[in-house]
Amino acid sequence: MSETTLHVGGASPYDVIIGPDLAGRLPEILGEDVQRVAVLYSGELAEVAQPIVNGLVEHYDVLALGLPDGERAKTAPVAADCWEGLGEAGFTRSDAVVTIGGGATTDLGGFVAATWLRGVRVVHVPTTVLAMVDAAVGGKTGINTTAGKNLVGSFHEPAGVLCDLSLLATMPREEFVAGLGEVIKCGFIADPTILDLIEQTDPAELSADSTVTRELIERAIRVKIEVVVDDLREQGGAAGHPGREVLNYGHTLAHAIERASDYGVRHGEAVAIGAVYVAELAARAGSLDRSVVDRHRSTFARVGLPTSYAEAGFEDLHEAMKVDKKSRGNQLRFVVLDDIAVPRILAGPSEDDLRAAYEAIGSA
Repeated sequence: MSETTLHVGGASPYDVIIGPDLAGRLPEILGEDVQRVAVLYSGELAEVAQPIVNGLVEHYDVLALGLPDGERAKTAPVAADCWEGLGEAGFTRSDAVVTIGGGATTDLGGFVAATWLRGVRVVHVPTTVLAMVDAAVGGKTGINTTAGKNLVGSFHEPAGVLCDLSLLATMPREEFVAGLGEVIKCGFIADPTILDLIEQTDPAELSADSTVTRELIERAIRVKIEVVVDDLREQGGAAGHPGREVLNYGHTLAHAIERASDYGVRHGEAVAIGAVYVAELAARAGSLDRSVVDRHRSTFARVGLPTSYAEAGFEDLHEAMKVDKKSRGNQLRFVVLDDIAVPRILAGPSEDDLRAAYEAIGSA
């Protein structure tokens, strides 16, 4: 299987390399000036991380730091432990961080790299579909607080991203499916071919090693690159396009659901629910045809993702949405669609519409 290289331009350009067995590419991306490398990996992936660590030991002084699994890694105490480890090992500005894991590991590891000595090199080796198409690309880093998800963070672009497709074989099926939530989201906001591929492919054939899965991943990464290059720091796009904010399609409710469930609902699952919610919201605002709302439900459901949620009351989720980082003052902002691949911002929808859209996904 060949490699695909997608270039991310801008002030700090880098490459996203997609293909199998890519760990050997790490030294060339890290560079010759690096002496020490901290490998931050999800604790449940110790067996996956060890061969990569062994390969790096041949070139660098390596500090291996195991992290708690999932969102439990994205806390200030875990970040502080990593900083202490870097300090004790004498890490300087010419040294680097490598992350190995899913989206939470990438977010936390990127944040540690962004904040150590105000920024050191970081290379991401995502091990999940979600991390490949979302967290590893674009330079957003972050940790959670009791107030909400990703409220503390920094923009810090990686030196490179290695999407090693062979690592997807280590994923539990439910995690693989959850990652497709972000892929399908990219279909609705920018690339309808993604939706066509999902609808035309037997879900059982969407496996870690299928050619369709690879195309879906590559297409989703391209969507993110195109958006990020034009609007790295989420300042807004041209001609009314939401810019980078479009990548948050479905995320306002998704983050509230994650918090309400104590992160028992996976991110990609929450995004699927959140995308159906904003489709319902757009329909109630008169901008989205009901057939597109129905397509949201059918496409996410086809791969096994949830499209309804009634485990928390509207009032609780409404309060959680108000502290979402996309809000402005007391005004909620949602990315919605006027049609597939025609996104815009809906600011300050009525509480009646917000509630009715939630009731619609509760009865789905």
